[in-house]
Amino acid sequence: MNRELLRSLPKVDELLQEETIKEQLGSSMRVLVLDSLRETIEAFRKAILNDEIQSLTKEEIILDSINLLNKKKSPKLRKVINGTGTVVHTNLGRSLLSKGAIEKVINVAENYNNLEYDIEKGKRGSRYSHIEDIIIKITGAEAAMVVNNNAAAVMLVLDTLCREKEAIVSRGQLVEIGGSFRVPEVMKFSGAKLVEVGTTNRTHLYDYEDNISENTGVLLKVHTSNFKIMGFTEEVAIEDLVKLGNEKDIPIVEDIGSGVLIDYSKYGFVYEPTVQESIKKGMDVVTFSGDKMLGGPQAGIIVGKKKYIDRMRKNQLTRALRIDKMTLAALEGTMQHYLEEAEAIKNIPTLNMLLCPKEELKKRAQKLKRKLQNKTNKFTFTIDNDYSMVGGGSMPTEKMETYVIKVKSESFTTQQIEDKLRMNEVAVIVRIYNNEVILDLRTLFEKDYEIIVEAFKNM
Repeated sequence: MNRELLRSLPKVDELLQEETIKEQLGSSMRVLVLDSLRETIEAFRKAILNDEIQSLTKEEIILDSINLLNKKKSPKLRKVINGTGTVVHTNLGRSLLSKGAIEKVINVAENYNNLEYDIEKGKRGSRYSHIEDIIIKITGAEAAMVVNNNAAAVMLVLDTLCREKEAIVSRGQLVEIGGSFRVPEVMKFSGAKLVEVGTTNRTHLYDYEDNISENTGVLLKVHTSNFKIMGFTEEVAIEDLVKLGNEKDIPIVEDIGSGVLIDYSKYGFVYEPTVQESIKKGMDVVTFSGDKMLGGPQAGIIVGKKKYIDRMRKNQLTRALRIDKMTLAALEGTMQHYLEEAEAIKNIPTLNMLLCPKEELKKRAQKLKRKLQNKTNKFTFTIDNDYSMVGGGSMPTEKMETYVIKVKSESFTTQQIEDKLRMNEVAVIVRIYNNEVILDLRTLFEKDYEIIVEAFKNM
């Protein structure tokens, strides 16, 4: 241990007299400057005690403290660049909001608003009234309400219609979604008693019918959006399930998951059931997410028969699960685009990325490659064909043809490139395959090209 080096460590008060630190005090909160200085001095102290350094200067300590200060001042939740090609990337915030939705969020965030005030009547109103009409118009449902996510929506539906009663569901639909949240566990918390019927790959109408009793609360259908069972399979059609429910006077509930409002099969995708179709076929209640295929904010949307939605509104659990003014504003802005399908595709980033023509992606790849090659010679950039993914547990078998830029270097390993891009001031998140760093143009925006170029240039 170098005792002389320990004694040379400056005191905080001494560093506070340095001009560089005084400048930081002028632009930063004093508590953050002090914390940064103390933590930096302590880090140097530990390094000396562990024989990790043999010399130090006051300038080094000041520089490290300023770097730490800048890190403390940076927001924890911040922008990243998604180069993975996964459009609805759960770890990266899922769907991006449209400009129209963002404008509505800003408007209600910086102003008082009529969240629960009826301007025409001059008295207290309902927050759900701002969004219900447009959801009804688009989905064809009798009524609608919104909670904070789809798991909450399922829980509220079951708590309202099925508490201390049985919910009959196909064994093949008991899925686990992101973060280890499982449909059976959500049902358990709602107070519903799970009754599994059929087998993993085949469930028949008689499986539901044979298990109906006086204690049956709902017949539940869960769309297995995050996986597919292939081969020898069978499930009950919505029409047959609805007919059975009507005969037995039991509500039919469908968790449709991703919230598809557009028939994507028209654009070359595999068919994915839409919310409108489920309502048209007679489903009593349908729940879906706002931030997946819908392309809006995180929300759980509940649509269906008015008599059931009204009961949910009166449930005390609704208050705990309600959404705030900014989510309502963002959802309204998103749903307005769906009044015309072409407008939704044009304005909602998620839809725009999913349906982006391959040739457009090629042009983007060529442009980014030129910029990269002009700024650095440490890397080899190659344009190639590849596949993007929808993500968010939606359309798991669907692969979208795309163009990517593959990166190699003799100066850095693949992992080193990935690390340095990820640790850039604005993190650039890529995917690695076959020992190559891959940038997928489907999820990259031209406004971010210069950031990506500088990230490679600074390596």
